[in-house]
Amino acid sequence: MKEVVGSGQGNAQQRIRAVSEWLSGRIIGQEALIERLLMALLCGGHLLVEGAPGLAKTRAIKELASVVAGDFHRIQFTPDLLPSDVTGTEVYRPEDGSFSFQPGPVFHNLLLADEINRAPAKVQSALLEAMAEHQVSFGRETFPLPDLFLVMATQNPIEQEGTYPLPEAQLDRFLMHVKVDYPNAASETEILKLARAEAASATANAQPLVLVDEPTVFSARQALLALHMAEPVERYIIALTTGSRNPAGELAEWLEYGASPRGTIALDQCSRALAWLEGRDFVTPDDVQAVAHDVLRHRLILSFEAEARGVSTDDAVDALLNQVAVP
Repeated sequence: MKEVVGSGQGNAQQRIRAVSEWLSGRIIGQEALIERLLMALLCGGHLLVEGAPGLAKTRAIKELASVVAGDFHRIQFTPDLLPSDVTGTEVYRPEDGSFSFQPGPVFHNLLLADEINRAPAKVQSALLEAMAEHQVSFGRETFPLPDLFLVMATQNPIEQEGTYPLPEAQLDRFLMHVKVDYPNAASETEILKLARAEAASATANAQPLVLVDEPTVFSARQALLALHMAEPVERYIIALTTGSRNPAGELAEWLEYGASPRGTIALDQCSRALAWLEGRDFVTPDDVQAVAHDVLRHRLILSFEAEARGVSTDDAVDALLNQVAVP
């Protein structure tokens, strides 16, 4: 039996921790992905996850949906998908000769956009516009999305034939771009045990211990804003983003464009979320550094020279962290 919990800030922290523990028992070897999912939920942002098939990307968002009081829907992006398949369309009602808007899957609380880079640009734009504006416009009407709205989009780094890479300007609308890798041998052993137990129905129907409702999530979001961030830490965040726009040394040869103000806001939000998840009431430079790669890797545009030399955006973030003095 799922338990709906209260919405006090202290209680919210306990409930989110319980959710983290539940997910850790269901998603083996992907602790960073679990943490980033919870951070996106707390920040009210969206997540782009990149990794090879079979690394529990889909399972992670489905398990999160099982502990959040909201609707969940999955869209498998394909080349023949239409924007209306995401946002919704008008339906003709013959009984009175009228048309009414039928909401699409984007109107759910949690949405999995599976392999988003396999759909054409029009479909990607329809989803990303809804993410940015928190609404869908159809004809002369505008329909608001749910207050609790989280999109986790996945993309496969292999089999790039016939895919439609997301434009850099649209990538900027994601709070974080997370890369997931293969689990280690110990985690792989635990995955085998979990898969066997589920196949034997021992845990396939297991119910989560808690159910986090919307007031709990919104209370947690208010708690993030109340965290103390010293002025030197705030200046450090700004120095990182402005440093990416006016790079020096080798970094100047690597970067064509730096992070936008959305990057500054995302660094602030994500570092606060990480500090809150770790039970602290203040943000440190270590928090900023811990989230820097996921926040900035999709916001930095490399030069042709950097790509020719095999430099990645992660290399650029490393260089940026080395250049900017830590307070």
